[in-house]
Amino acid sequence: MGENIKELKTFKDYYKDYSPEIQLRLEEIRKAIKSVVPEAKERISYNMPSFWFHGNLVYYGAFKNHIGFYPASRTVFEKFKDELKIYKQSGKGTVQFPHNKPIPIDLIKKIAHYRATENME
Repeated sequence: MGENIKELKTFKDYYKDYSPEIQLRLEEIRKAIKSVVPEAKERISYNMPSFWFHGNLVYYGAFKNHIGFYPASRTVFEKFKDELKIYKQSGKGTVQFPHNKPIPIDLIKKIAHYRATENME
């Protein structure tokens, strides 16, 4: 890795550079995913927290104004389009959960479960 990029190995390594409020938001997401896919392995991938279950499950990361959530599947955007339409999205498969709104835990659980099922097929 380049000399200005830290090599992160754990979620804790990733979280420590953020404020306590952002750490709590990140941890909410981690717990939501683990609650529906307990077998998923935690990894740092693309220097972000990610989960692996029969392939990439989801990634997420903190940014100045939002948490970026990357479901690692384009089908998620069609399947959950009604629930996701209130969030800013990018063509690269990202959903932005703004810091000034609650994290949509139920939606994250549904997406994680869907992705786990999708990966097992």
